[in-house]
Amino acid sequence: MTSLKTMLGAASSLALMATMAQADPALMYDLGGKFDKSFNEAAHNGAERWKAETGGNYRDIEVTAEAQRVQFARRLAEAGADPIVVLGFANAPTLEEVAPEFPETSFVLIDMVVDLPNVRSVVFSEHEGSYLVGMLAAMASETGTISFVGGMEIPLITNFACGYAQGAKAVNPDINVIVNYTGSTPAAWNDPVRGGEIAQAQFSQGSDIVFAAAGGTGLGVLQAAADAGLKSIGVDSNQNYLHPGSVLTSMLKLVDQAVFDAFSDGPGLETGIVVMDLAAGGVGYALDEHNADLISDQMQEAVEAAKAAIIAGEITVHDYRTDSTCPAF
Repeated sequence: MTSLKTMLGAASSLALMATMAQADPALMYDLGGKFDKSFNEAAHNGAERWKAETGGNYRDIEVTAEAQRVQFARRLAEAGADPIVVLGFANAPTLEEVAPEFPETSFVLIDMVVDLPNVRSVVFSEHEGSYLVGMLAAMASETGTISFVGGMEIPLITNFACGYAQGAKAVNPDINVIVNYTGSTPAAWNDPVRGGEIAQAQFSQGSDIVFAAAGGTGLGVLQAAADAGLKSIGVDSNQNYLHPGSVLTSMLKLVDQAVFDAFSDGPGLETGIVVMDLAAGGVGYALDEHNADLISDQMQEAVEAAKAAIIAGEITVHDYRTDSTCPAF
């Protein structure tokens, strides 16, 4: 009898542990790697903050090839992870396939909308944050030419470029804005050598400030600017520290907060569309000890005034995703 009770007790303990494990949230990174110092790493930081503040555990998995997207999302769901946060616009088809298979599991998609009852879609107003750093670029430029290096040429990334150009031209209507993209395949997100080459070509055309919205490729852009003695603008995470004195600012996209919120809400979280705009504190620009000498009080005051005006609806920043005729190009 004692032996049976012991076995039953052990079985109950194992069942409880399994149930607890099934409640762990999970994070599926997009291509480019967990530590890309940008989009993916911001998500990782949000998960780590949740872990530190709650003592909870989470699972994560890195996608390194297109064929892994559905496979990995399904694997996490089968393992009982809930909620499952999936990064990147390219994973919209992933959740369109996987989420209906697990209707009791909550999914969160960051950077695209999937209209399913168990999916929370988190989208950011990149154009609003880009407008602010465009203003800073125009105010800091000495040549009257600035530039942008995007990853894949898709509406999401052009939305950064459009907002950037609009903000710059609000300061200087005659400013020249050069826009280039790294490629048309997912490899565009992780090619810092190519990013650096594009930036150098832009510098040869007179650009003295370059904004990179290209994932890991952007690291090459920032390095090229530092090597040339010019200025760059980081993206998603605060990248000012990578080249202090060379990175003018970073366009912040609080992916970390979106992940933290999803993990905190837990299984059964509220679904639908969540818009992370300036008003919600979802985007912005970075000011810290690494770029404080590059941003004057007058520059900051101008940008803060524009930020307030955007939130109040007095300035409308064009959203390229809804209207692909950017007035600033």
